Amino acid sequence: MAISKKAGKKGVSGLLGGGGGAAKSAKVQKADWSEGFKKKKAAGVPDMTLLSTITNEAINDNLKQRFNNQEIYTYIAHVLISVNPFRDLGIYTNEILNSYRGKNRLEMTPHVFAIAESAYYRMTTEKENQCVIISGESGAGKTEAAKRIMQYIAAVSGGEGSTSGGIESVKEMVLATNPLLESFGCAKTLRNDNSSRHGKYLEIMFNSLGQPVGAQITNYLLEKNRVVGQIEDERDFHIFYQFTKGASAEQKEAFGLQGPEAYAYTSRSGCLDVKSINDVSDFQETIRAMQIIGLSANEQNSIFRVLATILWLGNVEFVEDDDGNATISDTGVTDFAGYLMEVDPQQLQKVLLTRVMETQRGGRRGSVYEVPLNVAQASSGRDALSKALYNNLFEWIVSRVNVSMKPQQNPEYVIGVLDIYGFEIFQDNSFEQLCINYVNEKLQQIFIELTLKAEQEEYVREQIKWTPIKFFDNAVVCSLIEDKRPAGIFATLNDATATAHADPSAADNSFIQRSNMLSSNPNFEARGNKFLIKHYAGDVLYNVAGMTDKNKDTLIKDILDLIEGSKDDFLHTLFPEKVDHSNKKRPPTAGDKIKASANALVDNLMRCQPHYIRTIKPNQHRSPTEYDDKAILHQVKYLGLQENIRVRRAGFAYRAEFSKMIQRFYLLSPATSYAGDYIWDGDDRSGCERILTDAKISKDEWQMGVTKAFIKNPETLFYLEGERDKYWHTMASRIQRAWRAYVRRKVEAAIKIQRFWRNQKESLVYARKRDYGHEVLAGRKERRRFSLLGMRKFMGDYLDVGGTSPQGEMLRNAAQIGPAETVHFSSRAELLVSKLGRSSKLSPRFLIVTDKAVYFVVSAAKDGRVTTSLERKIPLVTIKSISMTNLRDDFVALNIPPCEEGDPIFTCSLKTEMMCVILTLTGGNMNVSIGPTIEYLKKKDKRAQIAAKKDESITGDAVYKSHTIAVGSGEPASSVSNPMPPRKPKAKKAAKAAPSSRPTNRPTAKVLPGASKPAAPAAMASMPSAPAAVKASAAVKPSVATGAARAPPSIPGRGAPPPPPPPPAAPAKEMYKALYNFAGQPGEINLVKGEEVEVKEKDDNGWWMVVKNGQEGWAPSNYLKLVESAPPPPPPPPPAARRAPPPPAPAVNGSALSTPPSSRPVSTIGSKPALAPAVKPKPAIPAKPSVGAKPAGLAAGGGKPPVPSAPKIAPSNAGKKPGQVAQPSAQGGQMDLAAVFARRAQQARGE
Repeated sequence: MAISKKAGKKGVSGLLGGGGGAAKSAKVQKADWSEGFKKKKAAGVPDMTLLSTITNEAINDNLKQRFNNQEIYTYIAHVLISVNPFRDLGIYTNEILNSYRGKNRLEMTPHVFAIAESAYYRMTTEKENQCVIISGESGAGKTEAAKRIMQYIAAVSGGEGSTSGGIESVKEMVLATNPLLESFGCAKTLRNDNSSRHGKYLEIMFNSLGQPVGAQITNYLLEKNRVVGQIEDERDFHIFYQFTKGASAEQKEAFGLQGPEAYAYTSRSGCLDVKSINDVSDFQETIRAMQIIGLSANEQNSIFRVLATILWLGNVEFVEDDDGNATISDTGVTDFAGYLMEVDPQQLQKVLLTRVMETQRGGRRGSVYEVPLNVAQASSGRDALSKALYNNLFEWIVSRVNVSMKPQQNPEYVIGVLDIYGFEIFQDNSFEQLCINYVNEKLQQIFIELTLKAEQEEYVREQIKWTPIKFFDNAVVCSLIEDKRPAGIFATLNDATATAHADPSAADNSFIQRSNMLSSNPNFEARGNKFLIKHYAGDVLYNVAGMTDKNKDTLIKDILDLIEGSKDDFLHTLFPEKVDHSNKKRPPTAGDKIKASANALVDNLMRCQPHYIRTIKPNQHRSPTEYDDKAILHQVKYLGLQENIRVRRAGFAYRAEFSKMIQRFYLLSPATSYAGDYIWDGDDRSGCERILTDAKISKDEWQMGVTKAFIKNPETLFYLEGERDKYWHTMASRIQRAWRAYVRRKVEAAIKIQRFWRNQKESLVYARKRDYGHEVLAGRKERRRFSLLGMRKFMGDYLDVGGTSPQGEMLRNAAQIGPAETVHFSSRAELLVSKLGRSSKLSPRFLIVTDKAVYFVVSAAKDGRVTTSLERKIPLVTIKSISMTNLRDDFVALNIPPCEEGDPIFTCSLKTEMMCVILTLTGGNMNVSIGPTIEYLKKKDKRAQIAAKKDESITGDAVYKSHTIAVGSGEPASSVSNPMPPRKPKAKKAAKAAPSSRPTNRPTAKVLPGASKPAAPAAMASMPSAPAAVKASAAVKPSVATGAARAPPSIPGRGAPPPPPPPPAAPAKEMYKALYNFAGQPGEINLVKGEEVEVKEKDDNGWWMVVKNGQEGWAPSNYLKLVESAPPPPPPPPPAARRAPPPPAPAVNGSALSTPPSSRPVSTIGSKPALAPAVKPKPAIPAKPSVGAKPAGLAAGGGKPPVPSAPKIAPSNAGKKPGQVAQPSAQGGQMDLAAVFARRAQQARGE
């Protein structure tokens, strides 16, 4: 349904109000009745297959509506109809170009960019060559369409951010060919200011990635007669006017250049300037194009020298002397032309005025004469030289461009763009118009063959239900012009040209007489000295005068001899053929050349998938507003648009062989694909039917032929393409989802491993701290259950005083702790405060321990506000001892030197950790007093004592009253901390099986039709296992023996192939013999004297990892001796063709650098090594490593290891006073295994 013109836009007032939507309430905008006038209304139908009435008048009316609405492009299915607007509509900007990228034809409005996108997309997806055929009469916009095709392909090919400079260089050169070839190949005509006077087929070559790698241009029939003459109000080729107007001062001085009005060739038609052309700026663009193509300064100078030569040759005037012969009126012109050509001026005058004739007698060479020429003959020879110079120069430029754009790698695909002259009908039509219209007939024949005739023939051949459509087949016109038997026009011209002599009119009369034989052809009419051909575009009357001479198209040998004698190497490059005076064979004529070129062009186009652009010229006055209905109706008729619409509406938009159809769309059916593999077992036809059925395509939208599948509407094809793209997007999403799940699982596993390691690492630290706490208490104090929990962690700074939390910063500021101090412990506590006349009472405090002091911070309410301040600071160096009771209470006293405040007595639930921190910070040089009473200084000189007693009625915290602590029984003093509880395993949820219609067993992948290998690699699940493969190979052997399968016969003349060389021998294992018996401990391996073992790893500490009967273990290296193995026998002499590899070098004894994967560090503190068996004297066994772990930290020579620097904790009952603790070790991350190994080594030597 179309959008209503009155449809208002709701909720957009805030967006349109300049940012004031936040302050104003949103209102519904009223419908604007004038909104429809602001939008560009669609005119007509964009695709004329949708016309309700199919007539030439209806087609013309639709084109007219769209032209008046500035919509110049219209479709007939995949054919683009373009009407020349004669102005810039602003529809070729980069923004519009990008909007067509990746879009199919029906998603966007008709445009030349859509045709270019379709060609590029089909090349990259269908892997086939493409071509764009642009046809239409002169001035209809063919050259502009070709330029836009190249603009689009250069913009979209190669991808974004390409790092290949070669690809960008190719794009730049392809675009640079437009201004260069336009300057040399286009001219202003009565119908078009930039008319192509040559045919150009540009082939852009791509690699498999769709990136341009090169290009090639093929030139067709340059209108070289335009060089020497034009009709009134037309011009010569653009380059002559650009050169004469825009040349530099040095060029003008070197070539004697003047304005275009000074030369006969450029001024004869009376048109020197064109309003729509700026010759000076175009000349600069031509120079830039030459530089981009890669033409050197010398090559450019040579090109301009030839152009100047042509201009000066045109100014050579001939006059008749007394004998009627031609003579040159101004020899200065020939002198300068000879200077430019680097030939003798006298020789140039002689060639222009005379001709060398040779007589023959009986096949032998006769006399040679110099025959003077008349004015007409001399002028014809001069013009022939000028035309030959320009034609060969143009062909050299094209070939030089091809050299620059030659692909550096083998191209995979090609997109061709054909820009050729359009059909021409003038008042005076000659040989040039005949050749141009012949080529257009061939292009029309291709169009008919591929879109009308071939399509209908294919429907009959494929047995498709079809209603035949009548159309005009122009094959009879092509045969009329190009056939040899019966002779066509070109063949008749060649016969007449063969009889031509000094008077060309005699040859023309011969052609007129011979052409009477063509009158039997209904498309040919002879009319005196003219003849009429009924072309597909209309009847054209051709003038015979001069046709045979133009068809001859050869230079006389005198001119070729002149060029061969030139000192200019560039002229020799333009005319590489040497003059062969003995060759009497007739050279090919212009008709032969254009016929061969046209047929080669047709062959090239037929090998590509064609895309058509049919251009229409709206008027003959190049007006942007005039629409000539009569002229356009004529073009609509001869272009066959009505028949094209009928065929497309009655036919099928897409057809493909069954194999290609399956290759393209087999993914759309679960019956033909599984995970990207082709699994269909049936034939290709049934596979296509199954694909279309599963894709839910209506039966009337497709038909199955004999070898191809046909789809009626392009919308159906676009739907299939969209579903195919959606399939790949879905597969890509699945792969991404699986990959993300894998990465997430990998990260989670790494996090688990890291968390486990951190926990183990922390547990070692915590265990060390707990053990230190037990050692300090030394079984003298009952414990609370909380203190013995296995999950108990010693965090230290519980209040985050050293962190950045608000509470921690508040306490740090209140205690006036500087940034140089490190907080090691903080917790809540209760300080015992003495009250005058009353019993002391516990009061809440904040306890902070740094590396310098112990702080007591108090919070109190003052003036309705809570203030936190420092109450007391006790330097660590002043603490003499720590006192606690032997019961489970939390009371602690810090004994300090006498002072007015006395010793602080407080309770802290983390008293053991606090005590360990203080001892660690002070180096352990203080006593810890634990007993039934706590002695302390209440005042400076007043000692006091607090007694502790058990009261089973108290189940919670201890109760203090009158210097007595009452508390219930706790855990025994000899209790140790519980082990770390195991982590509770998480219950794994069973994965829900997703319902699927897919088979549980993966189907076997099949080879795609037309492919040499499966579309996707087979999954691992479908690959045969190794045993199965062995069985299969074993099963084949008997069949060979019994004759079921025969080996291929040997090649005659050759003997049996030599056997393959044996594989290189694996390096021999080093075996060691046990010299003594050895009884190992756990982690070690037992040795029996005389047995041989393999050494897997050697360590420098004297212990080797050996393998015995598949088991690994450590053994002392001085118990083992290397077994000397016999050298291997020499290998048999190798064949002469190849040399056997040298035997592998024996392994060198070296130290292992890695620990076996199965090894795991296990603490062996306190264990003793076993004594060596006293069988007989043998060397001492070195210190062995921990079970299964690689020894570390020992000297390389196996001697005495260095003394470990890490401090160790002395036993609590050795060498210390009661209550005194040795200095603790620094807090490390884990146990120092090197120290353990060193201690064991010392113990072993001590014993």
